[in-house]
Amino acid sequence: MAFITSRKHPVPSRLAPTMMAASLLGVSLGAAAADVPQVAQARTLPGVHVEATAGSDYRVDQVASPKFTQPLLDTPQTISIISRELIGQQGATTLTEALRNSPGVGTFYVGENGSTSTGDAIYMRGFDTSGSIFVDGVRDLGSISRDVFNVEQVEVTKGPDGTEYGRTAPTGAINMVSKQPQLGHGLSASVSYGSGRHQRATADWNQQLGKTSAFRLNVMGQDSGVAGRDEVQNDRWGLAPSLAFGLGTPTRVYLDALHVKQANVPDGGVSTIGLPGYSSPDPQRPFIADAPMVDASNFYGTAQDHDDATADMFTAIVEHDFSPDVALHNTTRWGRTHQEYLLTSFMASAANLATPDPADPSSWTVARSNPTFKHQSNRILANQTNLTALIESGAVIQAISAGLELSQEKASAVGMGAIGDSAWPAADLYHPDPRVGGLAYGRTGANSSGKTDTVAAYIFDTLKFGARWQVNAGVRLDHYNTDFSSMVACGGRRGPDCGGLPESSIVPGVNTKTSGNLPNYKLGVLYKPAANGSVYANVAQSQQPPGGNTLTLSSSANSLDNPDLDPQKARTVELGTKWDLLGSRLLLTGAVYRTTVSNELVQDTVDTSVYYQIGKKRVQGVEITAVGKLTDDWAISAGFTTMDAKVATGTPVANDGSDALAYTPKSAFTAWTTYHLPFGLIVGGGARYAGQMKRGHDGALGTPAYTEAYWVFDAMASYPVNKHVDLQLNLYNLFDEDYVAAINKSGYRYTPGSPRAAMLTANIRF
Repeated sequence: MAFITSRKHPVPSRLAPTMMAASLLGVSLGAAAADVPQVAQARTLPGVHVEATAGSDYRVDQVASPKFTQPLLDTPQTISIISRELIGQQGATTLTEALRNSPGVGTFYVGENGSTSTGDAIYMRGFDTSGSIFVDGVRDLGSISRDVFNVEQVEVTKGPDGTEYGRTAPTGAINMVSKQPQLGHGLSASVSYGSGRHQRATADWNQQLGKTSAFRLNVMGQDSGVAGRDEVQNDRWGLAPSLAFGLGTPTRVYLDALHVKQANVPDGGVSTIGLPGYSSPDPQRPFIADAPMVDASNFYGTAQDHDDATADMFTAIVEHDFSPDVALHNTTRWGRTHQEYLLTSFMASAANLATPDPADPSSWTVARSNPTFKHQSNRILANQTNLTALIESGAVIQAISAGLELSQEKASAVGMGAIGDSAWPAADLYHPDPRVGGLAYGRTGANSSGKTDTVAAYIFDTLKFGARWQVNAGVRLDHYNTDFSSMVACGGRRGPDCGGLPESSIVPGVNTKTSGNLPNYKLGVLYKPAANGSVYANVAQSQQPPGGNTLTLSSSANSLDNPDLDPQKARTVELGTKWDLLGSRLLLTGAVYRTTVSNELVQDTVDTSVYYQIGKKRVQGVEITAVGKLTDDWAISAGFTTMDAKVATGTPVANDGSDALAYTPKSAFTAWTTYHLPFGLIVGGGARYAGQMKRGHDGALGTPAYTEAYWVFDAMASYPVNKHVDLQLNLYNLFDEDYVAAINKSGYRYTPGSPRAAMLTANIRF
């Protein structure tokens, strides 16, 4: 049996109705049969054709959403699509790992003070984007780590995406496209073992049930540590069954389910003592500045630490083609995540760092004094209806995409805390022992509950004037109603006044209802100097209302989640060009951009309890990408970006007092390339660069103000043992570079980059 892969290039003639399939691009199931009739590929995006090819091809030319009516070449926006093939060759298992292929996107921020960010805590172009993650175009809630075992491609759209998704982060959004059933039969699997006690297995089974129906099942199991980190554990399993009816007919129905269970030991980071830029948190003990660096593998947690999460998702997709030019697409989604989390947070501040013998660092300890809890649930119920139509009238061709979206999102959290005087013993700074427990904890009585109902309507219109000019316009209006209530601990830095009650007493917090409208727009003008190229200008706006990221409102005057505040606004101007080169093998893109975020808070210089929404932040730069093939056997995916991110108006946020935004490298580069040799061996590798990055400001003393730039190089080789089995070897961080992958706001803790590691994978297909 021969196998097929996909070459995904544009078909410029007409707008195919099935382009709206939000979870499409399953055309290249690793074990699909080549002798399946052409009708079996009915659920193929425009620009996709299937051919036998030995080499890799990372190029995908069409965003899955029907809101994008043109292929990437003619879409006036910076968009990168990370294909399943690229993810598999790199051995990536999570969304965070897959996003390394998009320059300047990553988890650069560990958290504030003792708290540690969990899950896909992603920053993009200077701003937190973790609340702008979508699955098949529907918002995905919860601070969990998302596995890619059921993902066909990852789409990264940069710049405001308010017209596509509604409320989003100022600088972009991320959409994960699910695998779907196809006609034909196939079974593929992978088994991996590697450094850090990494053990993982996946399977992908597609079974045709009748002439127009099919079943697909993806399963995953993982029992894994983290290379270079003691005790940290990433254990999870998941399954994703799906059914499809009407394949190859005008009416198609897809029924998808997803269940993932995680039982992890979270990583609280490592003390920054001894890192470049570290002095001393205590002016009375300057000798701390000369202390040796702690081992990057140190784990300062305890045996009680856990991060248990469950995610469930049910999706129904209905597509109907009224004609070759008019089609309807409806998606209904119910989703739920639940997370229970305890992390032994620590801060090696002057108060928490004990140095009984200044001359003997082995006697030093750091207090385990700040347990961090999460006990939260998120739910979403959404329905999205979209209509696409192609209208040809003389010299003008219109591609219209319009729709209505309804959603209800809920978030609830239960306050947890230590009970009585129970506490963990201090940790040896240089040789911490995690085999301790004894912390008694339970519910504190604090809680919160938030609900947001949203009704949104949008329309996109692409007008083509002859062969040269194109105008892309879109508007969207979201009307939202948010209902939030909470019980909180009084006192402390953020709690309300306790009155006559003891500090930390549970008192009413925010109890409010708020509503509003979020108008967003985009307008692009595109000129095609040649059939294989485009030059464009684009302007767009997105908005994020108070509580829009987490569904949590705050009564604090210095919080953008205060319901009395206006939405945060982001406007982007982008000038770019895209070229299809080397006989449609390689897509080369380049753009200059500027995003300005307004309605930021600025503190009054006299009355420090008062804040005004007059602040602005700005990020601007250049982004260049190249994806595709240089020859039939040589594939490449590469990207470079600069990010000049700063506070344009308002109070500096970086620790060094400059106007730079924190957690944003000045420049970043990523590349991956493979070459297919005549005897079947595939060799390849990649490089990643992240520039110097500043941390936030919170008054901490003596800690590093920034992280240093770094390069990391990886390599891989894959060889077909026979027609059913390939062996793949991945080597990570070839030169064993020591680097800081992320840092927390105070600079007391950091996440070390992974040291040199290896993973061996057997890929099996029938």
